[in-house]
Amino acid sequence: MEEEEGYLEKPLHVHASLVEDPDEGLSEEEKASIIYLRLIPWLSLLYLAAFLDRTNVGNAKIEGLQKALDMTNNQYNATLTIFFVSYSIFEPLTNVLLKRTKPSIFISAIIILWGICMTTMGLVHNFSGLMAARWFLGLAEAGLFPGVSYYLSCWYKRSEFGVRMAIFFSAAALAGSFGGLLAAAISKMNNVGGKAGWSWIFILEGLATIILGVLSFWLVVDFPDNATFLSELDRAIIYMGADGPLYAFSLFLPTIISELGYSSIKAQLLSVPPYAVAAILTVAIGYIADRTRARGLCNIIVSLLGAIGFSMLLGAKTAGTRYAGTFLGAMGIYPCISNTISWTSNNVEGECVYKRGVTLGIMIGWGNLNGIVSSNIYRGQDAPINYPGHGTVLSYLVIFLLCGSVLQTILLRRENNKRRRGERDYLVEGLSPSEIKDLGDMQPGFIYTT
Repeated sequence: MEEEEGYLEKPLHVHASLVEDPDEGLSEEEKASIIYLRLIPWLSLLYLAAFLDRTNVGNAKIEGLQKALDMTNNQYNATLTIFFVSYSIFEPLTNVLLKRTKPSIFISAIIILWGICMTTMGLVHNFSGLMAARWFLGLAEAGLFPGVSYYLSCWYKRSEFGVRMAIFFSAAALAGSFGGLLAAAISKMNNVGGKAGWSWIFILEGLATIILGVLSFWLVVDFPDNATFLSELDRAIIYMGADGPLYAFSLFLPTIISELGYSSIKAQLLSVPPYAVAAILTVAIGYIADRTRARGLCNIIVSLLGAIGFSMLLGAKTAGTRYAGTFLGAMGIYPCISNTISWTSNNVEGECVYKRGVTLGIMIGWGNLNGIVSSNIYRGQDAPINYPGHGTVLSYLVIFLLCGSVLQTILLRRENNKRRRGERDYLVEGLSPSEIKDLGDMQPGFIYTT
């Protein structure tokens, strides 16, 4: 066993199976391919739908949503904020529900519920109706991201988890690209059936989500110990620094681009390339971090890209240079989300089946609370320069993400050195092997991923 891999060589929750091995005769590579194909593509599609449904309000805005509902700038920002209130409050609880039911039931149910909420957003007639729909959308979506993060950690080793999580999360960046293209197409349905183009964005995407939820009853695989097709087989500060910029960027990118002087349809289309580049880098960083186990260093390098991008948005005068800044901004934000989730999952271990799930739920919920901040930093009266918005995102990237990653890397490496020197051996003196195992990541033999 390699030291940096910690003391675990197999995923959690994998127990001896009494059923016949259906994969007998397959190589390890073939088995890994089967697992990947059964898990990652469908989960990525579900997260693409989730991120599209929570951020398409930005696309709807430049198609006339705010004017049609007679909302002030502050009221529009309030509709963004209320999503993150319910979303963050309920996230820590969702992994407990996931474990008490099973993924195929829990995930499918919440997808259908948020699809219904999304559809109703296309039927509202005023500010109050949109507020109610966004509240329940946040409540329904709360279980997917922390649930899948915990769920994937039960299937993969520490050195395998990062790239899978990165592929899954890259769907968020793809949602931005796909959202712009889809909104540009759907906006052509303006006045069809008496509904505005922005209404059809919500209605059609909501109905599509409901279909995905129904299909998930059959396509989402449960935990490894229930999967019949297989044989036996301090981290929140940083996440806040990634999540705050994430939601500011994804909610307001279409508006930022439109304020550079482009028409609504061209702004929708120009929002596609930054997300596409971010998706590619997200997967690349996941792969590199898995191979090098230097997750902190990956965060540090990528966050510097984001800081440069938002500095360009703040300081550049030409539309072309500021548009280039959106590319670096996306590249500096998206890879850090999945990498930070993987970093936390790698370093939380214990016999209690809920420990990692609850830890991830709390961390993700705390990070998403910053969506409340993100929803209110881009104000109509600050356009088109948006000094408060870009300045706040830049501060998040530098103070929390960059400096937080540096600090955590230093502290974890210091602790690992103490464990190697035997300075933590006193923690297991007099304990039985089972009691030592119960210590999880607190036992001296556990080496943190840095």
